[in-house]
Amino acid sequence: MGTELPDDFKCPISLEIMSDPVILSSGHTFDRASIQRWLDSGNRTCPITKLPLPAHPSLIPNHALRSLISNYTLSSSPPRSHPSPSPHTLLAQLTSRSSTAVGNLDSLRTLHRLSKHNPTFRHQITDSGAVSVILRFVGSADATLQEAALSLLFDLSLDDDNKVGLVAEGAISGVLAALRTGTDSCRALAATTLTSLAVVEVNKGTIGDHPFAIAALVELLKDGRGRGQREAATAIYTLCSFPENQRRVVRSGGVPILVQLAGSGVERAVEVLGLLAKCKEGRQEMEKFNGFLQTLVGILKGGSSRSISHALATLGLVSANSERMCLEAIKEGVLEVSFGLVKDENEKIRRNATTLIHVLQPYR
Repeated sequence: MGTELPDDFKCPISLEIMSDPVILSSGHTFDRASIQRWLDSGNRTCPITKLPLPAHPSLIPNHALRSLISNYTLSSSPPRSHPSPSPHTLLAQLTSRSSTAVGNLDSLRTLHRLSKHNPTFRHQITDSGAVSVILRFVGSADATLQEAALSLLFDLSLDDDNKVGLVAEGAISGVLAALRTGTDSCRALAATTLTSLAVVEVNKGTIGDHPFAIAALVELLKDGRGRGQREAATAIYTLCSFPENQRRVVRSGGVPILVQLAGSGVERAVEVLGLLAKCKEGRQEMEKFNGFLQTLVGILKGGSSRSISHALATLGLVSANSERMCLEAIKEGVLEVSFGLVKDENEKIRRNATTLIHVLQPYR
């Protein structure tokens, strides 16, 4: 008969055992993935108390609870007749001169499987000083080995206290090599890893400062497919909360590509445009690009709530700094569309539509 887990170990949102518990400013603890989805959906209240949260809520790792969950899970697990190999054993196999490509692949995949949902195991790997070994395989010419190593590196990046250390050990160079020359799958995974590393504020500038980082993401945005484009857009979005990275994306030719993707229904592209519109260079590029205004008007008329909100914000920023854009927006019927949106049930849409109306009305 299995032992029932304490309720405190379960996320109040997903009702599943927490793998990465974090504390919200309300004092309540949630699994990071669940509360991040809640916040990414535009919610700014605590799911439990319903009280308002700051504009940029902090998620503080609950190390004590994570340790309790890990220890409880290990102690309540039935004994195994064939225990999993330790990280040291698997890493020793990777560095052995007699190790084969098949053996290395098996070791990397086993490390990935064991670390994916186990923070304790991930810390054992990083504490063993194995990051440099893993990075060697991230730079492998063998696509299968490279993907396995990238998957493991991404696992290690899930813990906030690992993110800065991974960057310090040279993870960015290895990830960028895969981003620039890897297979479609490796490039997408490399972009995802950059997103994870960029969650920590100090890493945003470090990544942006690295030669070719932003340019490589814009290149994937341009020539990638499906998942690759989405992951590149998400990485750029995460990095662009750092103002200098906004200008780097513009200089790398990101605006025309993002406008085209936004017109194709890529929601994240609209969100990135909203960030780029905060810098002068971004607004100037948008104003110059033929079809920018028409694309955003199309989103206002038929996009998702999230896309409409960001399209309104983008138009508001660009129009507030350009009389010509105000006049063109009025010709395209933006004012009438905005009047219709001030009654929308989404509070962000109502607020952004009201702001845009205030910008455009003097030119009516």
